[in-house]
Amino acid sequence: MNNRMPALAEHEWNDAQRELAQEIINGPRGALLPPFEPLLRSPELMAHAQRLGEYLRYRSAIGTRLSELAILVTARHWGQPVEWAIHAPIAAQQGIAQAAIDDINHDREPTDLQDDERLVWCFCRELHQTRRVSDETWQQAVAAFDEKGVMDLVGLNGYYAFLSMVMNAAQTPAPPSPARLLPEGAL
Repeated sequence: MNNRMPALAEHEWNDAQRELAQEIINGPRGALLPPFEPLLRSPELMAHAQRLGEYLRYRSAIGTRLSELAILVTARHWGQPVEWAIHAPIAAQQGIAQAAIDDINHDREPTDLQDDERLVWCFCRELHQTRRVSDETWQQAVAAFDEKGVMDLVGLNGYYAFLSMVMNAAQTPAPPSPARLLPEGAL
Protein backbone atom coordinates (compact mmCIF):
# COMPACT_ATOMS: atom_id res chain seq x y z
CA MET A 1 0.00 0.00 0.00
CA ASN A 2 1.20 3.45 -0.90
CA ASN A 3 1.01 6.16 1.78
CA ARG A 4 -1.21 8.75 0.08
CA MET A 5 -0.50 11.52 2.58
CA PRO A 6 2.95 11.09 4.08
CA ALA A 7 4.19 13.41 6.79
CA LEU A 8 4.96 16.89 5.54
CA ALA A 9 8.43 18.20 6.32
CA GLU A 10 8.35 21.10 8.77
CA HIS A 11 9.66 23.49 6.12
CA GLU A 12 6.53 22.69 4.06
CA TRP A 13 4.13 23.74 6.82
CA ASN A 14 2.23 26.98 6.43
CA ASP A 15 1.68 29.22 9.46
CA ALA A 16 -1.62 27.60 10.46
CA GLN A 17 -0.15 24.11 10.17
CA ARG A 18 2.91 25.13 12.19
CA GLU A 19 0.85 26.70 14.97
CA LEU A 20 -1.55 23.77 15.29
CA ALA A 21 1.13 21.10 14.95
CA GLN A 22 3.05 22.81 17.74
CA GLU A 23 -0.07 22.68 19.92
CA ILE A 24 -0.12 18.88 19.51
CA ILE A 25 3.63 18.56 20.08
CA ASN A 26 3.42 20.67 23.26
CA GLY A 27 0.44 18.66 24.57
CA PRO A 28 0.32 15.25 26.25
CA ARG A 29 1.06 13.41 22.99
CA GLY A 30 4.48 15.07 22.74
CA ALA A 31 4.72 14.51 18.98
CA LEU A 32 2.78 14.81 15.74
CA LEU A 33 1.62 11.19 15.62
CA PRO A 34 0.58 9.33 12.42
CA PRO A 35 -3.16 10.15 12.61
CA PHE A 36 -2.29 13.84 12.43
CA GLU A 37 0.01 13.54 9.41
CA PRO A 38 -2.86 13.37 6.89
CA LEU A 39 -5.04 15.66 9.03
CA LEU A 40 -2.37 18.38 8.87
CA ARG A 41 -3.62 19.09 5.33
CA SER A 42 -6.75 20.55 6.98
CA PRO A 43 -5.35 22.40 10.00
CA GLU A 44 -8.67 23.53 11.45
CA LEU A 45 -10.15 20.04 11.22
CA MET A 46 -6.97 18.66 12.79
CA ALA A 47 -7.17 21.19 15.64
CA HIS A 48 -10.75 20.28 16.50
CA ALA A 49 -10.05 16.56 16.18
CA GLN A 50 -6.95 16.64 18.36
CA ARG A 51 -8.74 18.56 21.13
CA LEU A 52 -11.56 16.01 21.16
CA GLY A 53 -9.06 13.17 21.11
CA GLU A 54 -6.97 14.71 23.88
CA TYR A 55 -10.02 14.79 26.14
CA LEU A 56 -11.19 11.29 25.23
CA ARG A 57 -7.79 9.64 25.45
CA TYR A 58 -6.43 11.33 28.57
CA ARG A 59 -9.42 12.50 30.61
CA SER A 60 -12.50 10.43 29.70
CA ALA A 61 -14.93 9.63 32.49
CA ILE A 62 -14.29 5.88 32.08
CA GLY A 63 -10.53 6.12 32.67
CA THR A 64 -7.53 5.18 30.61
CA ARG A 65 -7.73 1.38 30.98
CA LEU A 66 -11.28 1.17 29.63
CA SER A 67 -10.64 3.87 27.04
CA GLU A 68 -7.74 1.86 25.65
CA LEU A 69 -9.96 -1.21 25.43
CA ALA A 70 -12.60 0.77 23.50
CA ILE A 71 -9.87 2.03 21.16
CA LEU A 72 -8.74 -1.55 20.45
CA VAL A 73 -12.25 -2.76 19.72
CA THR A 74 -12.70 0.18 17.33
CA ALA A 75 -9.31 -0.33 15.68
CA ARG A 76 -10.11 -4.02 15.15
CA HIS A 77 -13.53 -3.25 13.73
CA TRP A 78 -12.01 -0.84 11.21
CA GLY A 79 -8.94 -2.98 10.49
CA GLN A 80 -6.77 -0.01 11.48
CA PRO A 81 -3.12 -1.05 11.94
CA VAL A 82 -1.81 2.36 13.09
CA GLU A 83 -4.23 2.61 16.01
CA TRP A 84 -3.60 -1.04 16.89
CA ALA A 85 0.20 -0.58 16.82
CA ILE A 86 -0.03 2.46 19.08
CA HIS A 87 -2.73 1.33 21.49
CA ALA A 88 -2.28 -2.44 21.99
CA PRO A 89 0.92 -1.91 24.03
CA ILE A 90 -0.73 0.92 26.00
CA ALA A 91 -3.77 -1.26 26.73
CA ALA A 92 -1.47 -3.97 28.10
CA GLN A 93 0.39 -1.41 30.23
CA GLN A 94 -2.95 -0.17 31.57
CA GLY A 95 -3.91 -3.66 32.73
CA ILE A 96 -5.89 -5.20 29.87
CA ALA A 97 -4.90 -8.88 29.83
CA GLN A 98 -2.69 -9.84 26.89
CA ALA A 99 -4.94 -12.85 26.25
CA ALA A 100 -7.90 -10.47 25.81
CA ILE A 101 -5.89 -8.25 23.46
CA ASP A 102 -4.94 -11.31 21.42
CA ASP A 103 -8.57 -12.48 21.31
CA ILE A 104 -9.69 -9.07 20.05
CA ASN A 105 -6.94 -9.15 17.43
CA HIS A 106 -8.20 -12.58 16.29
CA ASP A 107 -11.77 -11.20 16.28
CA ARG A 108 -12.81 -13.60 19.04
CA GLU A 109 -14.83 -12.89 22.15
CA PRO A 110 -12.26 -12.26 24.88
CA THR A 111 -12.39 -14.67 27.80
CA ASP A 112 -9.96 -12.85 30.11
CA LEU A 113 -11.81 -9.61 30.88
CA GLN A 114 -12.84 -8.03 34.17
CA ASP A 115 -16.56 -7.24 34.51
CA ASP A 116 -16.21 -3.55 33.56
CA GLU A 117 -14.00 -4.49 30.61
CA ARG A 118 -16.54 -7.06 29.39
CA LEU A 119 -19.23 -4.38 29.52
CA VAL A 120 -17.08 -1.99 27.45
CA TRP A 121 -16.28 -4.75 24.94
CA CYS A 122 -20.00 -5.65 24.58
CA PHE A 123 -21.04 -2.00 24.27
CA CYS A 124 -18.43 -1.25 21.60
CA ARG A 125 -19.12 -4.43 19.62
CA GLU A 126 -22.85 -3.78 19.60
CA LEU A 127 -22.37 -0.17 18.56
CA HIS A 128 -20.01 -1.09 15.70
CA GLN A 129 -21.76 -4.23 14.49
CA THR A 130 -25.42 -3.24 14.82
CA ARG A 131 -25.01 0.57 14.80
CA ARG A 132 -27.06 0.55 18.02
CA VAL A 133 -26.80 -0.50 21.66
CA SER A 134 -29.44 -2.76 23.20
CA ASP A 135 -31.51 -1.48 26.11
CA GLU A 136 -29.92 -4.06 28.39
CA THR A 137 -26.35 -3.09 27.51
CA TRP A 138 -27.23 0.62 27.69
CA GLN A 139 -28.74 0.26 31.17
CA GLN A 140 -25.76 -1.75 32.40
CA ALA A 141 -23.37 0.88 31.05
CA VAL A 142 -25.27 3.77 32.66
CA ALA A 143 -25.34 1.87 35.97
CA ALA A 144 -21.58 1.25 35.75
CA PHE A 145 -20.30 4.52 34.24
CA ASP A 146 -23.22 7.00 34.61
CA GLU A 147 -24.48 9.00 31.64
CA LYS A 148 -21.28 11.04 31.30
CA GLY A 149 -19.20 7.87 31.11
CA VAL A 150 -21.54 6.37 28.52
CA MET A 151 -21.31 9.50 26.36
CA ASP A 152 -17.52 9.41 26.64
CA LEU A 153 -17.60 5.74 25.60
CA VAL A 154 -19.73 6.62 22.56
CA GLY A 155 -17.32 9.48 21.85
CA LEU A 156 -14.30 7.15 21.99
CA ASN A 157 -15.91 4.84 19.46
CA GLY A 158 -16.80 7.71 17.15
CA TYR A 159 -13.48 9.52 17.44
CA TYR A 160 -11.37 6.43 16.78
CA ALA A 161 -13.69 5.39 13.94
CA PHE A 162 -13.04 8.85 12.44
CA LEU A 163 -9.26 8.46 12.82
CA SER A 164 -9.51 4.96 11.35
CA MET A 165 -11.35 6.33 8.32
CA VAL A 166 -8.75 9.07 7.88
CA MET A 167 -5.82 6.65 8.00
CA ASN A 168 -7.51 3.88 6.02
CA ALA A 169 -8.32 6.37 3.25
CA ALA A 170 -4.85 7.92 3.34
CA GLN A 171 -3.24 4.46 3.64
CA THR A 172 -1.13 5.64 6.58
CA PRO A 173 1.45 2.95 7.44
CA ALA A 174 1.71 1.63 10.98
CA PRO A 175 4.68 2.83 13.03
CA PRO A 176 7.18 0.32 14.39
CA SER A 177 5.53 -1.57 17.24
CA PRO A 178 5.65 -4.98 18.88
CA ALA A 179 1.88 -5.14 18.26
CA ARG A 180 0.58 -5.95 14.82
CA LEU A 181 -3.05 -6.09 13.80
CA LEU A 182 -3.84 -9.28 11.95
CA PRO A 183 -4.96 -8.61 8.39
CA GLU A 184 -8.56 -9.54 7.58
CA GLY A 185 -7.47 -12.52 5.45
CA ALA A 186 -5.45 -13.97 8.31
CA LEU A 187 -8.45 -14.54 10.57
